[in-house]
Amino acid sequence: MTAFSTQQVQGGYTPGIPQNSAVPPIYQTAAYEFASLADAADLFALRRTGNLYSRNASPTQQVLEERVAALEGGASAVAVASGQAAVAVTLMALVGRGGHIVSANQLYGGTVDLFQDTFDDFGIEVTFVDQDDADAWRTAIRPTTRALFAESVANPIAQVLDFRLVADIAHEADVPLVIDNTVGTPYLIRPGEHGADFVVHSATKFLSGHGTSLGGVVVDQGSFDFGARPERWPQFTAPYPRFGELVLWERFGIGQAFAALVKSKYVHDLGPSLSPFNAWQILQGIETLDLRVARQSATALTIAEHLAQHPNVVAVHHPGLEGNRWHALADRYLPRGAPSVFSIDLRGAEDAGTQARIARVVDSLEVFRLVANIGDARSLVSHPASMTHSHLNAEQRAAAGISLGTIRLSAGLEDPADLIADLDRALARI
Repeated sequence: MTAFSTQQVQGGYTPGIPQNSAVPPIYQTAAYEFASLADAADLFALRRTGNLYSRNASPTQQVLEERVAALEGGASAVAVASGQAAVAVTLMALVGRGGHIVSANQLYGGTVDLFQDTFDDFGIEVTFVDQDDADAWRTAIRPTTRALFAESVANPIAQVLDFRLVADIAHEADVPLVIDNTVGTPYLIRPGEHGADFVVHSATKFLSGHGTSLGGVVVDQGSFDFGARPERWPQFTAPYPRFGELVLWERFGIGQAFAALVKSKYVHDLGPSLSPFNAWQILQGIETLDLRVARQSATALTIAEHLAQHPNVVAVHHPGLEGNRWHALADRYLPRGAPSVFSIDLRGAEDAGTQARIARVVDSLEVFRLVANIGDARSLVSHPASMTHSHLNAEQRAAAGISLGTIRLSAGLEDPADLIADLDRALARI
């Protein structure tokens, strides 16, 4: 008979036995048992694929990756611990030491921090341009440029990107286009259908939808051929030093080599690993993505139309409104509706009293929650200039369309009448 201490560790479980669960299970394990030493050696050397260690991936995470790749119409995906991590590992894998990125000005503030501060520490330069200025994109590209980056619908002013314009510019220069589609969601827009080569998500937002779990995903559309100019992309086309003579492009090919690099190097070395539990919760959220996003989009447009007539609101930045600068692009790229994240500018000059005026409104809201998040089942409000975009200087805020009087709204699943009444009560305090 096996001893008590052995039974308490190993009793009742035999590794590798499949179960018939109708729902993807949570594989809450740090590591995996190998069939043999030869099996382990092959996995560690990338001679075959399989479960290696949960820092790289878990079976629950792999279900999430396949599901998001399918939703975006992509070839493969990598899930990591947050949307910020997804942006970071994507661009580090593409750009490399001494590389250059051309990015839109109109970005989430945390992405700007990453680009202008941390990437500078790594020797990666970023040039920011107006996303609507085709000449600015072209002029900013250098021989060392390795990616163009933009958001599908920019946070927080909801500018809609002209995907095809920017994709064509990227491909003329033989570099990939990376799109953050967090606000757009794959239900409203699939950037790969309009020329994007890599699509990034903060899965914390709409994909999860309930404000419970951090996560990020990058999807390789399988559209960019690193082998066409191999001298530009040695990380894919030259022998991978830690694996001897193995060449990722030869071993995995288009649509798969990028994921192999990200997992085996950047996730393996830096450790932005997605918890199996978080992966499972995001999967539950994705099951209702279209239902939530459709309702949130309709609610946001109803609110925007109401606020466009409000005397204490001087501007409503929602591309679903007829007079919006990006309305035509929304009609072109977003036939299912504009996203539910948009902003308003309050009446009043930008002066010493602006912050107090903003606080009176925001602190009076009862249905909208003051939270640094978007895409939640709950309706959320934030003040970009003192919260998500607080590290930007005045010139950067202006380039992104943000004033000190800008308030960001993220419409949730509550009754639209309650949300409008809440805003009206708060706006009356200006």
